[in-house]
Amino acid sequence: MIHSILPRSRSFRGVLRRIAAPLAAVQLVVAAASPALAQQQRLPIVRDAEIEALVRDYARPILGVAGLQKAGVDIILVNDRSFNAFVVGRRMFINTGALVTADTPGEIIGVIAHEAGHIAGRHQEKLRQQLERAQTMALVATLLGVGAAVGGALSGNSGLAQGGTGIAAGGSEVARRTLLGYQRAEEIAADRSALTYLERTEQSAAGMLKTFQRFQSALALSGARVDPYQISHPMPRERIANLETLAQQSRYFDRRDPAALQLRHDLARAKIAAYMEGPAATTRLFRNDPLGLPARYADAINTHLRGSPANALAKFDALIREHPRNPYFHEMRGEALVRANRPAEAAKAYGQALALDPSKSAIIQIQRGQALLAVGDKDSARQAVKDIRGALDRDRENAMAYRHLAQAYGMLGEIAEAELATAEASYYSGAFQDASIFAMRAQQKFKPGSPSWVRAQDIINTSKPRAKK
Repeated sequence: MIHSILPRSRSFRGVLRRIAAPLAAVQLVVAAASPALAQQQRLPIVRDAEIEALVRDYARPILGVAGLQKAGVDIILVNDRSFNAFVVGRRMFINTGALVTADTPGEIIGVIAHEAGHIAGRHQEKLRQQLERAQTMALVATLLGVGAAVGGALSGNSGLAQGGTGIAAGGSEVARRTLLGYQRAEEIAADRSALTYLERTEQSAAGMLKTFQRFQSALALSGARVDPYQISHPMPRERIANLETLAQQSRYFDRRDPAALQLRHDLARAKIAAYMEGPAATTRLFRNDPLGLPARYADAINTHLRGSPANALAKFDALIREHPRNPYFHEMRGEALVRANRPAEAAKAYGQALALDPSKSAIIQIQRGQALLAVGDKDSARQAVKDIRGALDRDRENAMAYRHLAQAYGMLGEIAEAELATAEASYYSGAFQDASIFAMRAQQKFKPGSPSWVRAQDIINTSKPRAKK
């Protein structure tokens, strides 16, 4: 009955189009409020032993006092120039641009404390509940509006039909503003938690305040007029007002970051700027101390990336003579030796880096395996397999490591293992169809029920496309 009536009413079709717009707006807010899945698939991830170790050291005491030390929180670096960070489940994402922009460790530690507040407060789980409520509010409003609009259209009452559209639009706007208001409350709660974590770890909140002041300055310079009720975060001025008095009451407010930590921070900034932007950026970054260690580190990396391997090696050797126990100087020397086509020496340099690295980084161990592969003989390939498999025990989702492992197995003639490693690489790269194909090929060569056969089956099972409902 309805299907036979509605298409005949031009006025009602117009009502439906007008109702669709506000409902779509609510759907967009819902997507923006929970960007995890789509965003995570596109993120350009950065892997670096030195920077990851630094950020883990920033986070460790914060996660401890937040009760998250056993929660399996991963910190992931994103290759993006903007100053930003966010959480997805138990993963904390920090832009490399935030590290370069931050003058002090305290600014990044404040960001980590804020994001830890979101995780500890289970804000994402609670946000999902709010999203469901917002969707329900929008749906109810739309149904009420449709009912009124249908009645108006069928009775010829245009005023009633337009009123139905208004009900739908108004209900959708209420749902959207309710959701945004909830998100602003979450942000304020995370800010307060961050202050608590910094106080308990005897660290200053001055860096966190500086971050908000930077946001306020950027907003002022943009000349933008922002409706505070149309955004998901409190306005920077409001955040500063809420936190400044509490932060300054702390006896740790004037405490400076340790000099050794500041140096590590500046060395990490030097590396990021050199890799991401080049000599002009590093010159600007260290213009006040062009002969300092971070500036010379940046110069050596720039030479490695854009100059001759011989000159780069000379500069890394000079840094190592000055700081022989810095593992990352040895790591960069290994990279320069690989570029100079001296893989056996590179493997030794990576070995020195690994011996000096307190965290025994899986990344450096994989790099040593890669250098051993480049040596080209079977003994080196066998050692490469040992190195890379050992690293993957600690860094299971490293797709590139599986590709190197597949290459090593191929050199040794172990085709089934090479195909399984290729399946793993495809799986962790998101190429699920390729993962399934290589896993099936590998499985045919393994003994049924063996660990490798079972792993291949796991990949096949989890790579199957889900049936559409």
